[in-house]
Amino acid sequence: MIVSIFLLVIGAAIVLCLIRLIKGPTATDRAVALDTVTTVTTALLVILALVFKRYIYLDVALVYAVLMFIGSVAIARFLEKGI
Repeated sequence: MIVSIFLLVIGAAIVLCLIRLIKGPTATDRAVALDTVTTVTTALLVILALVFKRYIYLDVALVYAVLMFIGSVAIARFLEKGI
């Protein structure tokens, strides 16, 4: 019961962030929305690991979070310097 509520809230958060990603007025808004989507997706992977009792998903979530953090830093540097 509580897991389905968590999944519903996470799904709504992803949809709202994707709307901001598409409609964002500036590139910075889009970058923040992408970073938020990756954070929420990481939370989704952790919840799925607990639901399915497949703890390899925790490792996948960790690797995904690290790679997306590096991507977010690269995007931020690009937006700051232009190249």
